[in-house]
Amino acid sequence: MTVAAPLDLLKQARARFTQREIAAHVGKDIKTVRRWEKGETPCPSMLEPALRDLLHSSGRTKAGAVTGGTQFRFIDLFAGIGGIRMGFEAQGGDCVFTSEWNDFSTKTYRENYPADGEHALIGDIVSFPAEEVPSHDVLLGGFPCQPFSIAGVSKKNALGRPHGFECTTQGTLFFDVARIIAAKRPAAFLLENVKNLLSHDKGRTFDVILQTLRDELGYEVHYRVVDGQHFTPQHRERIIIVGFRGKTSFCWDDLRLPESGPRLGSILHRTDGSEPVLPWDHDRFFDHAAKRVQPKYTLTPNLWTYLQNYAAKHRAAGNGFGFGMAYPDSVTRTLSARYHKDGSEILVYQGEQLRPRRLTPRECARLMGFPDTFRIPVSDTQAYRQFGNSVVMPVMREVARIMLPHVQKLLAAQTRHGSKQTLSLYS
Repeated sequence: MTVAAPLDLLKQARARFTQREIAAHVGKDIKTVRRWEKGETPCPSMLEPALRDLLHSSGRTKAGAVTGGTQFRFIDLFAGIGGIRMGFEAQGGDCVFTSEWNDFSTKTYRENYPADGEHALIGDIVSFPAEEVPSHDVLLGGFPCQPFSIAGVSKKNALGRPHGFECTTQGTLFFDVARIIAAKRPAAFLLENVKNLLSHDKGRTFDVILQTLRDELGYEVHYRVVDGQHFTPQHRERIIIVGFRGKTSFCWDDLRLPESGPRLGSILHRTDGSEPVLPWDHDRFFDHAAKRVQPKYTLTPNLWTYLQNYAAKHRAAGNGFGFGMAYPDSVTRTLSARYHKDGSEILVYQGEQLRPRRLTPRECARLMGFPDTFRIPVSDTQAYRQFGNSVVMPVMREVARIMLPHVQKLLAAQTRHGSKQTLSLYS
């Protein structure tokens, strides 16, 4: 009897599993599996038992999930730097398609999520045909929030520009989400946006969204505002909308939200010598020899004077505008995409003898719940924009956790009863 060589077993496995699934099963990264498949490096003979075990498993279900590592397939729309993706991957999801139009965000995304041969990363979703989006079980989308945010609405009102669904450049992108849901009929979806979406245009904008998802697309929809401060030391309220293609017992009360979250000191660079040396950061943000944050993050005298005068002027006028001083035992204000300009919403106190400083991009990553393994390949300005536009990753991970059982039940029912229903809302 001829014994199959490791490469032959790998080819057999690739007929049923993605490179990501194989990598997870054999304990290697995707790049290594890709090199084996291309013949750039030999597939080790020691992996034969693991590959045989994978081939003898029950494999992929009709809906695309596999037993073991991967529980479901999802797509990542308006992906930014992949915060929602990371949360869903933590619950066993496999990303099969990504859309992100910003080149700088795409650079960060590719650095942290190297795509396998089956994964597509495209730019603008607006012109992309819905039928070419891969089949998936869960659609994820943090569709652009600027048209609905308080700052975004105020700015556009001042400029006399439309906002919400009247904003043709961003507001209507929700309908591209609806277009793909209508064409692909995933078992579930998660959409994320700013809290102000609920009240925009006296609630009419949100009513249109609910009507589209519930009445036109036929999904069971649940929504809730969740504050990220349960998981990271940042007050960050975002509305999360989840939907299921069928009746479920989904309940937001299943969320595990710690009553007392961490404080700012837990994410700041440590000056006691215990700050980890990250080979992808080196001394970019923290001087390990001197055991201090790089001096460039301390405000200049002119900027600090300006911010103090600005705050004093608004206090005298009875306004609440001003900088936000943060201490080790603080929960910060919301990190915004404009943080690169002056850092005023979160200034780290450095004692009476020193001017305050900005958070470093690494601290911003931690503030959003990203692990230190997350790489920051862009400039500080772009990094501040990216983290300010991202999501609190542990919130996404927790929502994915409570969604997963309901997704699995829908997929199991789908497998029992045959193919997906189809609905062509935009034909």
